[in-house]
Amino acid sequence: MMPLRQRPPLRALLIDASGTLHIGFTPTPRAVDALFPLQASCIPYRICSNTSKESTHDVSQRLRGLGFDVQATPKPDYKGPREVWTSIGSVRRVMEDLGVRRPYLLLSDSARAELQIGPSSKEDDKTAFDAVVVGLCPARLDYTHLNTAFRILAREHPARSPDQPVLIAAHTGRFFESSNGGLALGPGPFVAALEHAVPGVKAQVVGKPTRTFFETVIADIYAYGSVHGDEIVTAPPESRVAIIGDDIEADLGEGALELGLWRVLVRTGKYRPGDETRTPYPPDEVVDSFADFIDGFLGSF
Repeated sequence: MMPLRQRPPLRALLIDASGTLHIGFTPTPRAVDALFPLQASCIPYRICSNTSKESTHDVSQRLRGLGFDVQATPKPDYKGPREVWTSIGSVRRVMEDLGVRRPYLLLSDSARAELQIGPSSKEDDKTAFDAVVVGLCPARLDYTHLNTAFRILAREHPARSPDQPVLIAAHTGRFFESSNGGLALGPGPFVAALEHAVPGVKAQVVGKPTRTFFETVIADIYAYGSVHGDEIVTAPPESRVAIIGDDIEADLGEGALELGLWRVLVRTGKYRPGDETRTPYPPDEVVDSFADFIDGFLGSF
């Protein structure tokens, strides 16, 4: 553990999933066991995933399959706390806010299912596309699909919209730790390519580390507290919310800095030696793993 500065009292935790709790289909060391005492403590936390290749429901089910005792994801209209928050869930909310009716989806079948797009959004009809949505989907991030997305945004597609279609990015992660080892390209480079190709088009990014994403999750914590018990830990005024992740930029950058979150970098997943010094905004704390952080955090009570 590398305590870069003294940890303040923490009122809640935001926990990255891929790379922090697990890598592919393998939990990080002792992560499954570390979650149990956190749940028993009733300290509010939420799991925040930028895994845009899966729906929120499928992310929850995969975590459960790996041994993590997380609650099933409620229906989209359920008014209550969510233990797992994803960038795809954020895409759904933004589409509703913008009134998007027929998006062109560069998303997996799992992610597309969560958006519950109606019959008018079938790609073979003649209704004009009013948005392009990009997430992690290797099968659709090829030249053919990206060129179609480009033509929609440039208003050169046969199903031409009378208004400028919007570009929505689940997130702009540059890379991720693949399940078979090594790094793989994330959706960020493809989003950047579309922005570069169509002058004036700027993606609306909805997942981590945007301020809006973090504010939405923190608001859920303030409204409902812990999802595993009724007791709410009373925190002093100077306490802060912590974000724990393996990517100094995609987890601990942007919104995390703007909101003054306590930023904890774990040496698992996408982490590479020296990451903590490759930014003008080094993390507040560096630990070997999520389990090591929980050991020290709960041991301080």
